[in-house]
Amino acid sequence: MVLEGNPEVGCSRTSDLQHPGNKGSRVLSSPSEEAQPGEEPIKYGELIVTSFSLQALSNRGQHSISYTLSRSHSVIVEYTHDSDTDMFQIGRSTENMIDFVVTDTSPGGGAAEGHSAQSTISRYACRILCDRRPPYTARIYAAGFDASSNIFLGERAAKWRTPDGLMDGLTTNGVLVMHPAGGFSEDSAPGVWREISVCGNVYTLRDSRSAQQRGKLVENESNVLQDGSLIDLCGATLLWRTPAGLLRAPTLKQLEAQRQEANAARPQCPVGLSTLAFPSPARGRTAPDKQQPWVYVRCGHVHGYHGWGCRRERGPQERECPLCRLVGPYVPLWLGQEAGLCLDPGPPSHAFAPCGHVCSEKTARYWAQTPLPHGTHAFHAACPFCGAWLTGEHGCVRLIFQGPLD
Repeated sequence: MVLEGNPEVGCSRTSDLQHPGNKGSRVLSSPSEEAQPGEEPIKYGELIVTSFSLQALSNRGQHSISYTLSRSHSVIVEYTHDSDTDMFQIGRSTENMIDFVVTDTSPGGGAAEGHSAQSTISRYACRILCDRRPPYTARIYAAGFDASSNIFLGERAAKWRTPDGLMDGLTTNGVLVMHPAGGFSEDSAPGVWREISVCGNVYTLRDSRSAQQRGKLVENESNVLQDGSLIDLCGATLLWRTPAGLLRAPTLKQLEAQRQEANAARPQCPVGLSTLAFPSPARGRTAPDKQQPWVYVRCGHVHGYHGWGCRRERGPQERECPLCRLVGPYVPLWLGQEAGLCLDPGPPSHAFAPCGHVCSEKTARYWAQTPLPHGTHAFHAACPFCGAWLTGEHGCVRLIFQGPLD
């Protein structure tokens, strides 16, 4: 997702969704923000009763948040237009006010079956406000405005009055954010997961995802998104990359050059002595071909495909490595092709276990050490390329290739 805007726009509105030429990205821009000839759009980043109350809630031109305290008492907070920011909304709803539609993902990278009936992602999960002037700061808030330009926090939602007398609250399943320590770079380390409120305040996590009791206010942290910030919507996790951060990330051309360089080394199966080669991304992740490299994920020894060494009493994918005799999953290797997930342009030397996605050592170790929220209070490290839960002592393994005998 690419967030773009124009600093000369007069009013802030939820943006329209446009499809650019390059495959796989989405450009979000305000309805009236058309760049002048020769002018480049600004890239923010690449990513939720009284009669007066009834009138506010029915006015689509007036954004408001409704805090329901009881069946007979609600507090309505009205919002005015801000000409200094652009707003982008994320959620499960496919309505026009949602700029980036997300659905639940299951381990393995596919959409969760029956997500429309069982999804834990809110229809209006969160919103991101981007300053239209340098340094184009992006801030995240829980909940998004619906078709009536309103946010409704029901009676069961966690809500409270702040010390200065204002209202704030949390969405049912919450919006969690984690900022990496040291930025998203070779020196990155996982940060601490926090929860973001409707007003953008930062809290420690609740005892469970949907508990009514909020966590403690973290006064020295903010809702400003940083390069590498993770946003969890209880069913999908998003990665925020800044334009400056993406300049340090490897490009698709670099990833392709690494693939060709790895194949040029002519790695061989140590048993079958056949030459191995990573397939072209253009072929897609179809059934592995004869040259596809396979790995024993417990030891890292790379082979060509073969049918011996099965240990079906331990599981359908359990094989015994003919070199070191360790028994474990035996899977094909696939080069990770989403450059924005990589911390550095290092060579593809490590694979995630048990899915077999390949990336640099620092990228593999970072994601293997990063716990992602799962369910109401669990955390699991997962492959960033497919979402599969990582297994084994380290979650990844160093690949051991054998070079050609000649």
